[in-house]
Amino acid sequence: MTTHAFIGQPKPLIDGPVKVTGAARFAPDVYLPGVLHARLVTSTQAHANVRAIHTEQALAVPGVVAVLTAKDLPDITPEDRKRLLLARGRVMFVGQPIALVLATSEAAAHDGAEQVQVDYELLPAAITLDEALAENAPLVWPEGVPSRSGDTGGHGASASGGEVQETRRSNIAKRTTYKRGDLAAGFAQADVVIERTFNTPMVHQSSLETHGVIVQPDPLTGGLTIWTSTQAPFDVRKDVAEIVGVPESNVRVIGMTVGGGFGAKIVLYEPLVALAARAVNRPVRLVLTRLEELLATNPAPPIRIRARLGATRDGALTALEADVWVDNGCYPFELAGFVARMFGSFYPVPNFHLTGSDVLTFKPSASAYRAPGAISVIFALDCLLDELAQRLNLDPIEFRLKNAARPGDLMANNEPWPGMGMREVLEALREHPAWKNREQARAAGRGVGIAIGGWTGGVEPAAALCGLHRDGKLHVHVGSVDMTGTMTGFALMAAEAFGVSPDDVRVVFSDTDTAPYAGMSAGSKVTFTTGAAVVQAARAARQQLLAIAAEEFEAAVEDLEIVDSKVQVRGVPSKAIKLSELAEKTMGFDERYAPVFAHGRHVETTSAPAFNAQLVEVEVDRETGEVRLHRIVAVQDVGRAINPLAIQGQMHGGATQGIGWALYEQMVYDEQGQLLTGSWMDYALPGVTHTPPVFETVVIEVPSDNGPFGVRGVGEAPVIATAAAIANAIADATGARLTELPMTAPRVLAALRQSE
Repeated sequence: MTTHAFIGQPKPLIDGPVKVTGAARFAPDVYLPGVLHARLVTSTQAHANVRAIHTEQALAVPGVVAVLTAKDLPDITPEDRKRLLLARGRVMFVGQPIALVLATSEAAAHDGAEQVQVDYELLPAAITLDEALAENAPLVWPEGVPSRSGDTGGHGASASGGEVQETRRSNIAKRTTYKRGDLAAGFAQADVVIERTFNTPMVHQSSLETHGVIVQPDPLTGGLTIWTSTQAPFDVRKDVAEIVGVPESNVRVIGMTVGGGFGAKIVLYEPLVALAARAVNRPVRLVLTRLEELLATNPAPPIRIRARLGATRDGALTALEADVWVDNGCYPFELAGFVARMFGSFYPVPNFHLTGSDVLTFKPSASAYRAPGAISVIFALDCLLDELAQRLNLDPIEFRLKNAARPGDLMANNEPWPGMGMREVLEALREHPAWKNREQARAAGRGVGIAIGGWTGGVEPAAALCGLHRDGKLHVHVGSVDMTGTMTGFALMAAEAFGVSPDDVRVVFSDTDTAPYAGMSAGSKVTFTTGAAVVQAARAARQQLLAIAAEEFEAAVEDLEIVDSKVQVRGVPSKAIKLSELAEKTMGFDERYAPVFAHGRHVETTSAPAFNAQLVEVEVDRETGEVRLHRIVAVQDVGRAINPLAIQGQMHGGATQGIGWALYEQMVYDEQGQLLTGSWMDYALPGVTHTPPVFETVVIEVPSDNGPFGVRGVGEAPVIATAAAIANAIADATGARLTELPMTAPRVLAALRQSE
């Protein structure tokens, strides 16, 4: 592999100091003159007609300026969640906004919201999957399911290539099927068949920072300026302009520092706040409380997978059947087809039949959570594989290697796998001492489990700008939001491409008025897509600079090099000009050179999948069912490690979230659709004490075919395999197979009793 000067060197995050010292500015830190503070009035019922909204007492609260209801806003067809705005005649989930109280202080807005009274006519509600699928179930959308769906495509979770059946007069929003071969013949060939049903719960992204947005009307243009905590400023601009009814160029979106997104902060309340600001012609600020965040945003959906998998005695997979049901909540999310597609793609099986059904219920609409759907896929698939290996008396890693997909193998939708390192990751885990010495852990009463998860990766066009400033510093302008260290990675990539130290590179993110286009920061695609544009721009800027130096030296461009912030004749350090001096020659009066300023524009249509395999060592208390983690080993193919320090952080963070999925997290609703886990006192999150004392990361590099420097996205893959690996480790320690997340102590104890 090519040796680079800066790529691959660990570099602390550029924005690390301002974040850890509290100097970073988040959306709630923006205060404008005359701003009104907004507070939501949310539904207390899962399904009801709204007979009346009484606002008189709220308007009497000192400081309350207005109480907006649907009648104060444009009558916009609620085709998707961001267009739902305020309830117009009917509510569909507990937490749905009904009114918006605007006041001169947060306290007054809160007091006013408590005084709004709502009269309901209760209607029957289907809260669970079973209730929604039952005959004569109450319909979430009795007049037809909205045609718009969620933003799964932007996260790289496309369900392309399947047979689609859409049902408009039921709670099934969409059904997608993939099939190949002869299923009956495939199962007839199998010597062992395992069939189980797996359930994963509704899980919240639980960012430290709740949703926050401030909107200021522009009296000159009739447009809007928006400060928001979002992963997708350009998506916010597009949707707000469309919903409010103004030209997109009249909407300026300033993406603030994001205190965690994980797929939830795309577009949600920005259109509502924008319409409210226009209604009162004043700036409006909405920052959700933690209860509102849990009640009224977009968590990850509950998923049920019934699967059957068969194999021969020598470990060859013969047939796979799976039915996937995804609880979308009240709006179509269209994730089930992707889940079904991936279920049949990681381990190519000659005979399969896979069906994914997106089901509507009277709960908040679902959205992405880091690697949407993939955790559920691998929890089911890798647990089945592990049980098959046990029944066949085969080594779990060798069994997976025998069947693992290779580049060029067909996925379930008949598209070939791009270049990827699934097998290389498994091979690296096989050679790790923790696997080779697993009998020592077992002798100590512990179980060892493995799993491997992958993410296909997203694609989207992007652009970048690069210019050399008078002080010799290289400025790189991008439009993507940095949440995970991408700006630091861009600095390393630009430095490598241009030929200067990363310390001499400044990466600038501005706003949608001035920044070049970039897609949402999601789907493990920012470094892969925007990074490619950054490299193009830096290389083009380098050529411009060398052309200027060539004239100054009266030398050929190919004879020049950039060393220590100088351009010099190759091999003749005494003949050199500082970059700052060359830049000066492009910026002064009567100078004869154009400024060094280049652009990069890139579109990539082939993704770069990333795989992460994990080994987990656990101890299970047979008296209480408590699971204690002792070790996690995570092995990931990153294509090319731009910044190993940031990659290690992503692997640690993703696996820690995976521990939450595996052992702790779930949003619980009662029979009436009331949320029972409405605070972090009730909704369990893993903390530092829940992570294992030994946490090892192993980075391998299988360069991607198309990524800049061979890079792959890093963020999604680390969260995927953890729950399955923990489940397999519990089975190894106890013989008990768990099929429902989270694997809480009571559930583990019940499984132990059942297996005795």
